[in-house]
Amino acid sequence: MILSMAEKTHKPTVSDALREAIRENGKSLYQVAKNSGINYSVLWRFLEGERQLTTVTVDRLCCYLGYKLVKG
Repeated sequence: MILSMAEKTHKPTVSDALREAIRENGKSLYQVAKNSGINYSVLWRFLEGERQLTTVTVDRLCCYLGYKLVKG
């Protein structure tokens, strides 16, 4: 596989980590939305890369997934 320069230099972001956590948590997107109190279409569009999340939504999602932000 040949990677573009942008792909070679891409550093994972908080959004990348959240997308991965949503996909790998074993629950449907509907369940994640319902149980976290986040609108389904907001999460779907976020996963598709069509929108970003507000800090309030990131907080809710992190709380639901059991994530916390730590300085590394």
